Amino acid sequence: MGKINQGILGGFSGKVGNVIGGNWKGIDYMRVKPASVANPQTEGQVDQRAKFSTVLRFLQPMTDFVRVGFKLYATKMTQFNSAMSFNLKNAITGTYPNFSIDFSKALVSRGALTGATGANAESNSSEEVEFTWSDNSSSGNANANDKAILLVYNADKNMAIYDTAGAIRSTGVQTLILPAKFSGEDVEAFIGFISDDGKEVSNSAYVGSVTVA
Repeated sequence: MGKINQGILGGFSGKVGNVIGGNWKGIDYMRVKPASVANPQTEGQVDQRAKFSTVLRFLQPMTDFVRVGFKLYATKMTQFNSAMSFNLKNAITGTYPNFSIDFSKALVSRGALTGATGANAESNSSEEVEFTWSDNSSSGNANANDKAILLVYNADKNMAIYDTAGAIRSTGVQTLILPAKFSGEDVEAFIGFISDDGKEVSNSAYVGSVTVA
């Protein structure tokens, strides 16, 4: 039985026939109860679940980073779900069952702040990756005191190391310290920026694959 909470014009919670009502983040919603699926293993469903699992595996190790990087796109959904949605649509490559992430098309942060230019990442010492970038603080809406947000992802170990409040844009360089067990392995490097007041974020840029010294 459904219950009307705010009179006849208000939302309701519960079930009326095949309609389900509820409230999520202060938003009243209604949805039709899905019909039972005779075959939940159709080619399209299996394909989509495999893509979903691929993106989920990529993003889970960087959940806290994504909460910062996608906070401006969390309208009526969580930051993580927003990142899932974008990367499902844009960053999947391959065919079933061999899906993978196209890192050059993936985003780990998203926003309208001016992003990085001239970015590079390399590892010349064990247990670290050094990022460098150009000071483009006079371009677009960039500011010299925007903070770098840096991330490296080890696909083999499914681990991410990151900093969501790094060196300022005008500095042009920062080193991320990595676990010793990353030595000799490849990591994928991403860089973005967040404004000093935290209100603006840039799209991340994929810097490339780096072999850790």
